[in-house]
Amino acid sequence: MDWLLFIATLPGQAGSLRLRFWRQLKGIGAVNLRDGVYLLPAQESLRPVLASLRDELIAAEGSAWLVDLPSQSPEMELAWRALFDRSEAYREWRTAFGAFSDRLAEAPETEARRQVRQIRKDLEAIATIDFFPDDQLDIARRALADAERRLTRQFAPDEPEAAEGLVPRLSLSNYQGRLWATRSRLWVDRIASAWLIRRFIDRDARFVWLKDTKDCPPDALGFDFDGAAFTHVGNLVSFETLLVSFGLDTDRGLLRLGALVHGLDVGDGMTPEGQGFEAILEGARQRHTDDDRLLEEISPVLDSLHAYFSLGK
Repeated sequence: MDWLLFIATLPGQAGSLRLRFWRQLKGIGAVNLRDGVYLLPAQESLRPVLASLRDELIAAEGSAWLVDLPSQSPEMELAWRALFDRSEAYREWRTAFGAFSDRLAEAPETEARRQVRQIRKDLEAIATIDFFPDDQLDIARRALADAERRLTRQFAPDEPEAAEGLVPRLSLSNYQGRLWATRSRLWVDRIASAWLIRRFIDRDARFVWLKDTKDCPPDALGFDFDGAAFTHVGNLVSFETLLVSFGLDTDRGLLRLGALVHGLDVGDGMTPEGQGFEAILEGARQRHTDDDRLLEEISPVLDSLHAYFSLGK
């Protein structure tokens, strides 16, 4: 393996720069060999970060060099790899994960989902700087996946399993003035899908909210439950399946909104706006037990998010 050596001297009075310097190097997983000398594997993704830091130090009247080192002797390679052992970081993560798992049964849904997103984010931060991973990462990811399944069973026992196959393209003209059905007590994917149906697919849509999906009317188009006409397919949540089905996946604002829904629904790729939307939705759910009223209140929020995302910011 080739290596990168970053050698730096900071200007004496640059307190804020010094703090930012330490944080950046720690964030990318650099190892401090001695004062001002840092080691990293020669990964291309690290070069722009180090080059930017080098330029910033030089502009602040410090000094910095980014040096490529070739592979070393087997003994030196083993010694350097050992410096990047992340066992302690994994131990700390397992401690936090264990505490979360113990509290999962008592935690409110919103708090439990927030915590599992944070735990996932913390694990992926370790994975990013685990340049020589062993089975610790795989074990941690399996444990987290199991906890996420338990969370789903606890708070959304009827959450659909992802279907396999391709999403067919459908004609909007065949889906006008229809009756649509999904599970009651709307949450992120269902309420966003209902909004999407009424705003972009079937403006005369009527909805029925099911306490039991077995009671779905035979003439209704179901969404977001097992066996529904529109549900999770592969890696797509129901909102994204609807986008693809009706050719709405070219709308930049809807795609960004789909990413928000996806992140909140399955916890993969949380967007910056997601946490705020989740808080608004949870507050509205506390105020309204009627799903028609809930959809009426949340629709303007989704309208505004769509308008904002359409700006491309």
